[in-house]
Amino acid sequence: MEALHQNYYCPMFCEGDKTYKQAGDCPVCNMHLVPEKEEVGSAVIQRNIHHQVGHKTLSLKKEKYFCPMKCEGEKTYEQPGDCPVCNMHLVPVVGKEHSHDKVAALQHDHSHSHEKHTHGTGNYYCPMRCEGDKLYHEEGDCPVCGMHLIKEVSVALSGTIFTCSMHSEIKRNKPGSCPICGMDLIPESGDVESEEERASKKMTKKFWVALILSVPILIIAMSEFIPFVNLENLAPKKAWNWIEFILAMPVLFYSSWVFFKRGWSSIVRRTPNMWTLISIGVGAAYIFSVFALILPRIFPPQFQDDQGNIHIYFEAVAVILTLVLLGQVLELRAHSKTNSAIKALLGLVPPVARIIRNGVEEEIPLEDVKAGDILKVKPGEKIPVDGVITNGTAVIDESMITGEPIPAEKVSGEKVTGGTINGKTAFEMKAVKVGSDTLLAQIIEMVNQASRSRAPIQKLADTVAKYFVQIVISISIITFVVWAIWGPAPAYVYAFVNAVAVLIIACPCALGLATPMSIMVGTGRGAQSGVLVKDARAIEEMNKVNTLIIDKTGTITEGKPSLKNYKSFGSLSDEEILKLSASIDANSEHPLADSIVKGAKEKNIELIKMDKFESVTGKGVRAVFDGKKIGLGNQKLTDDFKAAVNDDNNKMVEEWQLTGQTVMFLIIENKVEGIVSVSDKIKESSAKAIRELQKTGIEVHMLTGDNQLTAKAVADELGLDGYMADCLPEDKYKKVKELQDQNHIVAMAGDGINDAPALEQANVGIAMGTGTDIAMQSAEITLVKGDLNGIVRARDLSTNVMRNIKQNLFFAFVYNSLGVPVAAGILFPFFGILLSPVIAAAAMSFSSVSVIANALRLRNQ
Repeated sequence: MEALHQNYYCPMFCEGDKTYKQAGDCPVCNMHLVPEKEEVGSAVIQRNIHHQVGHKTLSLKKEKYFCPMKCEGEKTYEQPGDCPVCNMHLVPVVGKEHSHDKVAALQHDHSHSHEKHTHGTGNYYCPMRCEGDKLYHEEGDCPVCGMHLIKEVSVALSGTIFTCSMHSEIKRNKPGSCPICGMDLIPESGDVESEEERASKKMTKKFWVALILSVPILIIAMSEFIPFVNLENLAPKKAWNWIEFILAMPVLFYSSWVFFKRGWSSIVRRTPNMWTLISIGVGAAYIFSVFALILPRIFPPQFQDDQGNIHIYFEAVAVILTLVLLGQVLELRAHSKTNSAIKALLGLVPPVARIIRNGVEEEIPLEDVKAGDILKVKPGEKIPVDGVITNGTAVIDESMITGEPIPAEKVSGEKVTGGTINGKTAFEMKAVKVGSDTLLAQIIEMVNQASRSRAPIQKLADTVAKYFVQIVISISIITFVVWAIWGPAPAYVYAFVNAVAVLIIACPCALGLATPMSIMVGTGRGAQSGVLVKDARAIEEMNKVNTLIIDKTGTITEGKPSLKNYKSFGSLSDEEILKLSASIDANSEHPLADSIVKGAKEKNIELIKMDKFESVTGKGVRAVFDGKKIGLGNQKLTDDFKAAVNDDNNKMVEEWQLTGQTVMFLIIENKVEGIVSVSDKIKESSAKAIRELQKTGIEVHMLTGDNQLTAKAVADELGLDGYMADCLPEDKYKKVKELQDQNHIVAMAGDGINDAPALEQANVGIAMGTGTDIAMQSAEITLVKGDLNGIVRARDLSTNVMRNIKQNLFFAFVYNSLGVPVAAGILFPFFGILLSPVIAAAAMSFSSVSVIANALRLRNQ
């Protein structure tokens, strides 16, 4: 039996599931190897890892490879090697799909025992997205860049606490009465501070301590420049230097020690960042000052004044760290606002629901509601979960979900959404979707997912940020050397101060935050207006779209067709044609089928049972009745049945189609016995939305499974740029691909199963929220309210977010491009201007805050 030994792995999984026998650094990315839990033999570890990725061995033979940082999205490479963007080692694709999620899962599994944080539980992410969409399970700092981890807003509904408004010490986990005064217990209003607020308060406390101590340090240091302050009359300069030293210690070792821990972590992990620069710059100034205070004679004469004292920089250390603390406080407060849209959506969820059991109403915590429960909703109350009205009517304000200001009228049998607000009537409803299955929960999860994703435009910032710190340190060293050799006396003093200023002013965080902050705020704002974005890439692509493909039924039209006409061509009566048509359609889920069945029932026609029902995609339905094959569908279905329509009957069909009716043929064996038509009203919003999209330079094309004449009638009425009729699912897919081959950037909007292939192929897939789950899964953008106005809002959202990102990137690049040279002293030979490290610290602190503040403007656009 093998002896127990320790194995190590790279937390970035640069070489897949490879483990190492000794501690050290990853040979690919230089990150510190993390210890794996002890196992008997390395083969056990390999088997465990392979088990986690689905019992599939990661083989280098005949595999495709992808970058674990997703630098080029879903792009794969044919040969192993390094990513051409970030130079990280490519990872093999597992099976038929990318192993991104599986690798991420492995990362999460490993991080359970290896991430060391302070307190709190939940899912946390780095606002810089240093390790992609990786989540951490405890509060703390990012192990790569050192920034404070942000808690992902959760839709968990458990743990609602009820208390008495008169006696706050009374706490219960369910509704009831106060045992002291008898008043009804109410849900806690959410006064318990969030982890973000707790972190902000903690940082604020440290800031005030640093500020209170830094003010006297600054006064002592600047006393010689203040005419009415002559401290040397009270004590010698040496004594005041010692007082500065004592006052600066709490600023560094209490208020700001976390910055040095972050800096040290970045050096150990070989991931230099902003804290590396601050730690080196401020640390050098502090160590220099300590030695100057204790051992002044070890310094060259040019550092000493007439009394042999050396200028110390305790005031620079204290003020710089205080300004950095101020920047962190402002940043934490700004961060708490970036996901305010998600918090607002989460606030729509009522803490309790009113359930009806055996005719008796009872309030229960929302987490106790189960699918199938009958709930009572009173006037003005929030609807607790998704469901269907079973008794009564309602006028519901859905603006917080759909973005539409006009309340929606609901009757018995219609769906209602959790979080929306009931009007002036009471009704009963059946709970259908509860907990994480509700639309509101899915919206919050989708916004969380999108805010963690990376837009392609971020690649440039990532590439620059990767080498940024090394470049800044090099510039700092060059600055010191140049000033030491060619600078005026005292040259070494100038060299030291300017080198520190270069380290302090540089701000890689402004670059790193430019894109993620805008994406986070933008996706939250989109969710409030009914536009749900699954991936940040879709926001960028939507801004480039020049061709939009839309379906007719449910997208342009109401999606609620009604029975229009029915006619017999043979021996059957008109009523028998409708009866057979409705009977065969009774098993279909297509909205056109529903309209025929509903129309027959309204005429009190009794349906008959059909055998061997089958849905034929893009053609219609067929079954067996009384031993005969029967079908109902379009012209393509008649071709399958080898049935023909004579010229006279064909003329009638065309006349109906020219008025916008959709005509279906009833076929028995190989004979067309009659026709049935339905009409679907064009939405009032469609024409206006299409015009607005065309004004932005987007061509709008309609692809429909409907016939040529009906499609033409709709296209002419709306002024579409093109249309295609009689489309099968593969035809829509081929059309999207054809337009892409002609260099069109294509967005596809659809709502049915038949749209899923085209949605997947399009540059941007847009699913109508009124459609099927499969369509929503295939799309990157979902519109809660399924109309074309949502596409206009999605386009506007994309335009605003991309403009905001470019503004942030421009500011970050310009700030660093100008700030670093000025700090190095490039203006001194011409204008005699030098930048104090204190001013550099102020500029650095506010650069990140300004990027976040600019992103927050999206909330009002």
